[in-house]
Order: sequence, then C-alpha cells, then structure tokens
Amino acid sequence: MNFKDKIVWITGASSGIGKALAIELSSLGAKLIISSRNIDKLELVKTKCANSNDIKILKLDLEDYLNLDKIAAKALTLFGNIDILINNGGISQRSLAIDTGMQIDTRIFKTNYFGTVALTKALLPYFAAKKEGQIVVITSVVGKIGTPLRSSYAASKHALHGFFDSLRAEVYNDNITITLICPGFVNTDVSKNALTADGSKQNTMDKATKNGLSSEIFAKKALIAIANKKEEVVIGGFKEKMAVFVKRFFPKIISKMIRKMEVT
Repeated sequence: MNFKDKIVWITGASSGIGKALAIELSSLGAKLIISSRNIDKLELVKTKCANSNDIKILKLDLEDYLNLDKIAAKALTLFGNIDILINNGGISQRSLAIDTGMQIDTRIFKTNYFGTVALTKALLPYFAAKKEGQIVVITSVVGKIGTPLRSSYAASKHALHGFFDSLRAEVYNDNITITLICPGFVNTDVSKNALTADGSKQNTMDKATKNGLSSEIFAKKALIAIANKKEEVVIGGFKEKMAVFVKRFFPKIISKMIRKMEVT
C-alpha cells in the first residue's frame, strides 16, 4: 500500500474508525488533514500519529453543510494538494421511527448525507481539473439492509450509496475513483453517541458493537480496499457479510430474520 506522501483528508477523525485510519495512514507515510467538531480530541489523535509535523487539524461540522465549501478551500491551502478524501464523519440512531421527531431525522440527514455530499462537491472541481483523485465514503452494512431502531440512519446511508454510485459514472472520465466501504459491527463509540428519539445520546454500548472488529483491524482492511481502488467492499464479521448476500439473493428470508433479531 503506497500511501507515502499522499495527502489524505479524513472527516470524523477524532475517534473510532477515523482515528484508527489516521494513525495507520500516518505510519504508512501519508500527510493528513484530520477534521471533526472536537479540536481537543483531534490534538490527541495528532500526538498518536507517526509524524505530527505531517498532520494538519481543521475543524469541521458536517451538519453545517452550506458552509463546507469554505472549509474545503482552506483544506487545499494546508498542503497545497489533496489526493484522497475519506468521508467518515457521521452519527447513528437508536430509536423507533414512530417515536422520532422530524427534527432528529433532519439532523441525521444533515450530518450523514448532506454534509458528506457538500464536502465532496466542494472538492470535485479540484479533482476534475487535475484529472485525479479518490473519494472514499464510510457508509454501513445498514446502507444495504435496514434494521429496526435505525430508520433514518439507514435511509441516510442508503442515500449515500445512490449518490456515489451515480457520481462514480459521472466522474469516470476525469480519473476520479469512488470507493464505498460498508462496515459491519466495529468496536467504537458509535452506539454511545447514537441519537435517541429526543435527540439525546444513547450513552450505552451495544452488545454487537462491543463484540465487533477492532477499529485498528478495520482500518487496515479499509486501507487495502482504498489502495486497490475497490468500488465497494463490506468489512465486518461473517454474519454481516452473509446478511448482505442473503439480502441480494433471498430478500424475503432476510426480512424475516430482521423482524426476529434482537437489536439495540
């Protein structure tokens, strides 16, 4: 995996998958722009990277998607170039649709979908002009299979697949690569930070999340997919991969399984 001297911008880099990607990429010689809403946590991530001199911190709030063009313009000045954008930032959900107000649904979409799309669009002219670039999107297995308690989260991830599948065809002649990475269960704070029906955080760890892949293992597998410029890859345990297979070929079976499964 030749990431040496590649300039990679990672959103949601203050914890979990984003943090693990930053640390692993730094060890491989990449120069990084790391972004999230929490500057203090980003500073901690920077100290854990192999070469802190090659790490730039840029505060970013995906929910403020109408102003992300200004953030992208600033990002391009930090190293004078960006080779890879990793859209990793997002927020999950743990609430029934019937209990969840539209303001929570809207907040999830602003962060997961509109923020990711806006940031991507802000960099597209730059990538198109230089006829090179890679856009990576960390979606979810739930972007392929909707499950209870995650209706708007699943919808936002499904929407990302639709947008970036279309974009892949549009930018092919500009030599821009689109890579969709679908995590299964990964041991991060995603379930703790998930929004409940009233917009508060769940603040508890799901059992399945706790037993998921470590973020470090996930990062190594994800970077192999990125280096090989895969169009789409599922990274998770046997159950998640099997569920995607069954959904594709036996959709009624997976529907019955989802109705009966214990979800948190």
